[in-house]
Amino acid sequence: MNHPVLEAWSSNRAFIFAVTGAAVGLGNIWRFPYLTGENGGSVFLLLYLFFMLVIGLPIMIAEIGLGRAGRAGPMQALMRLAQGAGARPQWRYLAVFGGLTLFLILSFYSMVSGWSLAYLVKSVDGSLAQQSPEVIAGAFGQLMSNPGLMLLCHTLFLLLTLGVVAAGVNQGLERLNTYLMPLLYLLLLLLAAYAVTTPGFAEAMRYLFLPDFNAVSWKVVLDAMGQAFFTLAVGACALMAYGAYMPEDQSLPRAAVVVALLDVGVALLAGIAIFALVFSHQLEPTSGPGLMFITLPIAFSELPLSHLLSLGFFLLLLLATWTSSINLAEPLVAMLKDRGWSRLRGTAVIGLGVWILGSLAALSFNVMAEVYPLGFLGGVFAEKNLFGLLTSIPTDIFLPLGGLLIAIFAVYIVPVADIRAAIGGSETFYLLWRRMTAKLAIPLTGLLLLTSVLTFWGVL
Repeated sequence: MNHPVLEAWSSNRAFIFAVTGAAVGLGNIWRFPYLTGENGGSVFLLLYLFFMLVIGLPIMIAEIGLGRAGRAGPMQALMRLAQGAGARPQWRYLAVFGGLTLFLILSFYSMVSGWSLAYLVKSVDGSLAQQSPEVIAGAFGQLMSNPGLMLLCHTLFLLLTLGVVAAGVNQGLERLNTYLMPLLYLLLLLLAAYAVTTPGFAEAMRYLFLPDFNAVSWKVVLDAMGQAFFTLAVGACALMAYGAYMPEDQSLPRAAVVVALLDVGVALLAGIAIFALVFSHQLEPTSGPGLMFITLPIAFSELPLSHLLSLGFFLLLLLATWTSSINLAEPLVAMLKDRGWSRLRGTAVIGLGVWILGSLAALSFNVMAEVYPLGFLGGVFAEKNLFGLLTSIPTDIFLPLGGLLIAIFAVYIVPVADIRAAIGGSETFYLLWRRMTAKLAIPLTGLLLLTSVLTFWGVL
């Protein structure tokens, strides 16, 4: 199929930077380290890499390939492909489900990313340098308990995101990704290089790369699968939108492998840098979501050049989350453009909705801390406020479900000739992708998704 596209990436490199920008962000630099710390270190890492290979990468190729075959926004692409296969047009509603998933993720993503703005300011003014652990932990607590400051940070970050999205693919996304992605990798490499010189480097390497299989549990397995989906931005039709803009002469298999390697590389470098500092100062790696904003600033405060290290790290976090949130918002706007909306109007409506839900999530740390919206369902729901729901249901249930349906559609619904032409590459690679998706990715995702749902309901 060959349908016209209104906007397109100007080069193969621009496409890779865009997809990497969508993938690299909080999932790598915030979520991966704290989940690794909570789930036994190297065992979680091994499971995460396994799921990246057998689930994440095949479904990523399927999702980008569907966008490339449909050459339109996710809803239009799915409808065209379903019609071409003689299948039900209702498959297009998979894009609506993906849009809902993206909307929910972007709401908490923007709110948490706003914290990086607050800590960047603290790094610039040096307010946390050479402070005691009690003062630094108190600073994070003060941010969480201040609804006005939380809303301000969320609002400013969202405005940064929407400004680029409103400018479009070539003028906004492509230009930002081209300049900021290399800078992000440079800063991360510098931090990782510094970590090599710290006394906790050897212990961090053992923690990350010497597995303790006694730590394996259903929670570790499910968290690793959820991380594989979340960090690659797979399962919400976001990558389908980028596939629609993909240059005709680009190798999809090569691009997907490069993006996966870059994504894993960021997670590993971030993990090495963070845990080297944690172990250098005898801090606790199981600090949960606060690892980034409490444990690390404590480590930075006791180091030489703490001011510059803190500034570099939170600048890195801001750049990663900024590019990722922009690349997550773009498919939402693309869906509205498919319905005849202007880019500016679509950006404004999506932005307002994300701001409202993200603001409510911010209030769940203070004035709404004891509000449990789905507590009547029992199970895990009874223990989660709005922020807890937004950070678990979309990533642990919606993304795997979306990925499962995308894989089924690509393998069993779309005509072989269409998906084969969209994926490209050698016949050997195509057959390997198809077998891995059908025999491993689909059944494993289905099994783990069922387990995740049962865990949420308190059955497991």
